[in-house]
Amino acid sequence: MASISKLANPIFAAFGVLHSSPTLRCDPKLSVNFHSGSEIRRGISPLRLSIRTDRVERSSLIVRCSKQDGNGSPNKRTTLHDLYEKQGQSPWYDNLYRPVTDLLPLIASGVQGVTSNPTIFQKAISSSSAYDEQFRQLISEGKDIESAYWELVIKDIQDACKLFEPIYDQTDGGDGYVSVEVSPRLANDTNGTVEAAKWLHRLVDRPNVYIKIPATEECIPSIKQVISLGISVNVTLIFSLQRYEAVIDAYLDGLESSGLNDLSRLTSVASFFVSRVDTLVDKMLEKIGTPEALDLRGKAAVAQAVLAYKLYQKKFSGPRWEALAKKGAKKQRLLWASTSVKNPAYPDTLYVDPLIGPDTVSTMPDQALQAFIDHGVVSRTIDSNVSEAEGIYSALEKIGIDWIEVGSQLEVEGVESFEKSFDSLLVTLKEKGDSLKFVSL
Repeated sequence: MASISKLANPIFAAFGVLHSSPTLRCDPKLSVNFHSGSEIRRGISPLRLSIRTDRVERSSLIVRCSKQDGNGSPNKRTTLHDLYEKQGQSPWYDNLYRPVTDLLPLIASGVQGVTSNPTIFQKAISSSSAYDEQFRQLISEGKDIESAYWELVIKDIQDACKLFEPIYDQTDGGDGYVSVEVSPRLANDTNGTVEAAKWLHRLVDRPNVYIKIPATEECIPSIKQVISLGISVNVTLIFSLQRYEAVIDAYLDGLESSGLNDLSRLTSVASFFVSRVDTLVDKMLEKIGTPEALDLRGKAAVAQAVLAYKLYQKKFSGPRWEALAKKGAKKQRLLWASTSVKNPAYPDTLYVDPLIGPDTVSTMPDQALQAFIDHGVVSRTIDSNVSEAEGIYSALEKIGIDWIEVGSQLEVEGVESFEKSFDSLLVTLKEKGDSLKFVSL
C-alpha cells in the first residue's frame, strides 16, 4: 500500500504520488492547494481516467481527462458526480494510506469521504516504508508499540481530514468525513469503547472525523453515550435488520439525551455490510442444495439492504424524529459497506448499482470504485422494487435461513478479523522496533 500503483487493481496507477509539490495537476487544468486546506479549485475533472500500469514519475500528480464534450473541451463530470448530485448518494473511498495526497485525484473525481479500519491500516503500515521515519522517531522518544501505532494512524486521519475539510464546509457538515475505528479489542467493552471514542475524538481534533464504533450488543449503549457527548459516530459491522434498528434507536436516544439545543453539527452514519452477507448465505444455500435454494444465491445481501432502507425511512419520520429535526438534527445516513464483489461470477457492481438512493453513502474499495466509474449505472434503485426484496427475504427464511444467526455469525467474524489485523500489525511493529533498537546499540 506504499503507493497506489502497487494495488492489485490500480484504478489510479497513473496518478503517481505527490511528495514535494503541493499542487495537483490535471491535464488540461485542475489545481488543489493542499497546504492551505481552505478551498479546492476545480477547473476540470475527468469522466474517464487514463489508467496505466507502468511506473510513473512520482514528483507530480497528473490526472488525464479522456472524455470530451461537444466543443472539444474535456468533460468535467464523472459517474461519481452524477451519483452525488442527481441521486443524493455520497461516494466514499474505503482505503487510506500514505501519502494521503493520493486522495486528491479521487476528490477531484467526486469522492466525498473516506473510511478506514484496522485491516486497512494493517496493510498500509506493514507493506510501506512511508511510515518508517515517524515510527523511528516515536520509538526513539520511548513510545510503546501500541502508542506508536495510534500516533501513525492519527496522523493519517488528521491529514485526510484536512483534505476533505473543504467538502465538509461546502456541504455544511453533510459530507467530507474521515472515519477512524476504536480498538477492535474493545468490541465487547461498553465503557472502554466510550473512553476510547472520547480519547480518539480529542486527539484527532478535527470537525470532520467520524469515530467508528462496532454495532455489537455491548457497544449499542456506547453509541448512545458517545452521541450524547456530541461526538459524531460511524457505527460499523451491522449485518442484520434487528441490530440496525437498535443502532438507529441508540442514535435517537443519544440525540435526545445530549442536552444540546442545536443538533446540526452532530451527525452519524450506520455502516450496513453487504457482500459478506451473500458470502455466508450462499454457502448455506449450497448446503441446502435444492433448486429453490440454489436459485436464491447472490440475492440475500441486496434484498436485506433494500429492507434496511425501508426501515430507515420509517424510523426517521413521525413525531419523535420531527421533534429532533426542529433542533437541527440530521438523519443517520445508511452507509453501504463491504461493496466489493467476492464471487467472480457476480457482476462487479452488484453491491453498488442496486443500492442507489437519497441520503445514503456507498463506500467503495479500489475494485468496486474502478468498476462503478467505468460502467456503473446512476439511477435510483434502492426502493424501486421493495416487494421483490421482501419476497426474497421471506423465501430465504422459509427454506431455513435464520437472519439473526447470519447477522450474529458475521458480526463475530468481523470483530475477529479486525482484531487479528490489529494484533498482527502490533507484532510487525514490535519486530521493526526491536530491530531499530538493535541497530542503535
